[in-house]
Parts: sequence; structure tokens; C-alpha cells
Amino acid sequence: MGWTRAGRRGTGVLLGCGTGIAGLLYLAVAGAALGPFLLRPRSRPRARAALTAGARRIAALDRRRRTGCFGDRFPLHYEPGDGEVLRYVSTRAYAGTVTAVTLALVGFGVVLAAVFAAALVGGRVGPAELLWQVLLGGALLFLGVQGLRSLYALDARLARDTFGPSERELLRRRIDELATSRAAVVHAVDAERRRIERDLHDGLQQRLVALAMLLGRARRPGRTPEQAEALLRQAHEESQGVLAELREVAWRVYPSALDGPGLREALGGVAERSPVPLRLTYEVPGPLPQLVETAAYFVVSEAVTNAAKHACATGVEARLALKGGVLTVSVRDDGAGGADPAGAGLSGLRGRVEALDGRLRVDSPSGGPTTVTAELPCA
Repeated sequence: MGWTRAGRRGTGVLLGCGTGIAGLLYLAVAGAALGPFLLRPRSRPRARAALTAGARRIAALDRRRRTGCFGDRFPLHYEPGDGEVLRYVSTRAYAGTVTAVTLALVGFGVVLAAVFAAALVGGRVGPAELLWQVLLGGALLFLGVQGLRSLYALDARLARDTFGPSERELLRRRIDELATSRAAVVHAVDAERRRIERDLHDGLQQRLVALAMLLGRARRPGRTPEQAEALLRQAHEESQGVLAELREVAWRVYPSALDGPGLREALGGVAERSPVPLRLTYEVPGPLPQLVETAAYFVVSEAVTNAAKHACATGVEARLALKGGVLTVSVRDDGAGGADPAGAGLSGLRGRVEALDGRLRVDSPSGGPTTVTAELPCA
């Protein structure tokens, strides 16, 4: 198995010398023929397109060589640009030609070593000449092998940079992305838990204490019926406020509308409770995965809250559109701008979105407007 693999790679190196020399000849001939047209601005685009078309054929041969001889697996639908193809072919022309020359020199050195060995056996070589030839031949062999190794690595790096990362590289990147998103999810959950605890402690708990104090004052001996009735009326009003705040906290934790009517109704609730006017455009024809609906809801809710609390906005526009299996959520306000993408709220949103393999972008120049855009895959 090892020899078979070594044989395939050796064949790939020899074929690479051929494609490199072919690329050198092509660039020389095509460059001479198309050079006058490349110098003229009017004919330059067509001449460049003709030059690139031939270079793409040579690059396609090299891509098949890397796949067949070295086992590289490149993304099927990745198409390098014209500049990348020309740069690849020109670099490979140099590298392939140098590799061919280096292999020829190494082969020539092997022939000389065989002739020298025959002379040594025949007794025609003295000790001093033997030492000198061994040192010189060893140094040249070392330089040749190191040069071939460097050219071999250059060939692999050029293919990876031009044709896209290999499956192993994609897997490694995917592992890194999953590790990062997992850490972001843990951080977002912890921040959400602390926010809920803060809401309960600083809001509901204080209001419940005030309600208990009002009821205690109403039950205190010596109160006239009028005073007791006034205190009970205040306690009743306070209880209504506690219930409203409790519903608000529960809605921020998870809106019950997502389990019933769906995302559109939940966002309608955000618009009703928003302190600034919210104009909603909903262009999603069918139902969405539950996790995607939840993430989209929190993107809109957090962006609207930030616009009202920090940006002093007077209006917010939210647009949701589904295209190509990706839900795009865009929230734009007319506030002062200057939102910090690394802030606690936006960092939590980014972690929630990236946990679903999505992307979150924040564009908030000083003076506004601020646009928060989330792209959520629905597959």
C-alpha cells in the first residue's frame, strides 16, 4: 500500500513537471500573440478573457492531477477567479519547470555516482578524490532533496489556495467553528440567565415588596375605612403592574406566540409593546424551524430594545425574507448609531445566530443609522 501511494505521488510530481512546462509554453506563446491587444484598453478585456480561457484548461488538468495522484478533494462548486487562475498557472509554470530541472540534475548526479562507483571498484580513484567527491555529491544531493521537498509543498499550497480547501481542511475549520459557537452559546445562555435574574430581582421583587407593604398598612389597626380602601386601591393597582411586568419578563424569556400562531404574531406583539413605532415587513411564505423562529424573534426584539433604549430612535423598520433556504432578518433604526458589536446584547445575539450556522452583521456608524442583519439557514 505504501509503495502504491508513493508511486502515485511520484507520478503526480512528474505530471506536474509536464503541466508546468506546458503552462510556461502557453504563457510564452499566448502572451506574445495577445500582448499587443493586452496593452490597448479597448481590446484588453477580450484578450484577457482569451488568455484566461486557455489557462483554465491547464488549471483543470492540474486539479485532476492533484485529485488522482495525491487524493486531494476540493469543493465541487468552487470556481476561482480569473486573476487566481492566471496567478496559479504562472506560478506553476515556474515551479514545474524548476522541479523538472532539479529532477534532471538529480538523475544526472545518480549517473555520475554510478560512473564514480565503477571507477572506485576499478581502483582508478584515490583517497583524496574519493573524500572530495563524497562531500560534494552529498551536499548537492541534500540541496536537491530539500529543493524538491519545498517545490512539493509549494505545489500543494498553490492547489489548496486556488481550488479551495481540501476535505480535511474543511473538517478542521468546521471543528473550530463548532467549538467557537459552543462557547458563544454557553456565554449567551449565562448572560440570559443573569438578565432574567436581574429583571426578577430589580423589578418584580421590589414591586412585590411594595405590594406587601401596602397590604400590611391596610391591615394595621386604627385605619379608617377610607384610609384602608385607599391603600387597598393602591395595592390593587400595584398588583396589576406586577402582573404586567411578569408577563413582560416571561415574553422576553420565550414568547408563547411562537408555540401557537407563529413568528409573525410574536413579532406583532413586539411591535405593540415597542416604545418606538415599528414597521414590519414579513416575506416568509411558510412555517420555519422552531429554532430559527426563536432566533429571528430575539434578533428583532433585541434590536428594537437597543434602538429605543440606547440610540434614541424615532422609528424602526424590520424586514424578514426567505430566499434560497436562508432567512434574512434586517432591522434598521434612525437613531444615533455607534452601537458596539462586542456589547453584551449584540454578543448574545451573535452567539445565538452562529449556533445555527448563521451570520450576524452590525452596521452602526456614528450618527446612524444602525442596521442589524442576521442570516439564518433553514435547512
